[in-house]
Amino acid sequence: MATNIGMMDPAYFVGRNEILAWINSTLHLNISKVEEAASGAIHCQLMDSVHPGIVPMHKVNFDAKNEYDMINNYKVLQDVFNKLKINKNIEVSKLVKKRPLDNLEFMQWMKRYCDSVSGGTMMNSYKPLERREACKGGKEVGKRTAQTHQASTRPSTAPSKSQSSHNTRRNDGSSNNTNPTVKLARPTSSDGPAYDEKITELKLSVDSLEKERDFYFAKLRDIELLCQCPEIEDLPVVGAIQRILYAADESTSVVAEAQAMISQQQKQLKPLSPILEVSDEKPKSDTQKRKNILTIEVDNVANSALSPRQRISDASDVHCSGSPLMSY
Repeated sequence: MATNIGMMDPAYFVGRNEILAWINSTLHLNISKVEEAASGAIHCQLMDSVHPGIVPMHKVNFDAKNEYDMINNYKVLQDVFNKLKINKNIEVSKLVKKRPLDNLEFMQWMKRYCDSVSGGTMMNSYKPLERREACKGGKEVGKRTAQTHQASTRPSTAPSKSQSSHNTRRNDGSSNNTNPTVKLARPTSSDGPAYDEKITELKLSVDSLEKERDFYFAKLRDIELLCQCPEIEDLPVVGAIQRILYAADESTSVVAEAQAMISQQQKQLKPLSPILEVSDEKPKSDTQKRKNILTIEVDNVANSALSPRQRISDASDVHCSGSPLMSY
């Protein structure tokens, strides 16, 4: 089930019109704005449609006008979430303010959850009007919905006599006027809701883009703080990442420069370490010392073993050989 979905999930890109059409078709309502569901009663009945009998509909107030009554509806919804073990945080303080973006995001989550339970199909056995009669103010909501539905399906009648006579007088006056003036067309009053709807859609789009921008900015900020840690800030990879983060232009050469920094650091680490050279020379000096010590010891032993006569003979041999050390 879609109990935990990220902010970049496709569920949060469902349009407002699709959400409204889903609510009206599922619950037989006729709401035109998402913020009309801010009271929480519609959310409770949506949960009742996918989990019949789990929601105490007699505690739901469809006539909630103040924040106190709305909060009570959200308490009922939270109890249902707890029974079903749904891990979803309900930001009641934002929803009751009737802000379009907050209510749209929560309703997008509701649609995703209900579709995951019902498989995206409407339950034909569910009777929303009968279930809503048990709620406070549910009958009045049903009556208003029925009247609106009848008014929208009523066929258009012929124009009345007063309208026909008015059109006749207007046509007569226009035929008698020899020099008619050109009049600019004024926007009709029926265009007002269309403009309001377009403005609301643009506001929601801007809010969504700002939220996405803040999301990615927070990720980049976390990377920047990680690169500033003393343990890793001297690494060449960290320097390359900072070069990309702090680049002032959008040139593609920034990535090439970062790669060059990493390759340059790798080349500097290739020569042999001087520690290895010292380790090679150390055994040689130790060997030379051992040779000198052995030579001295051999000479001492030889001198001690020879007799005085042998020493004199050795000296005479050296004298006869013409050694410069002997003086005449």
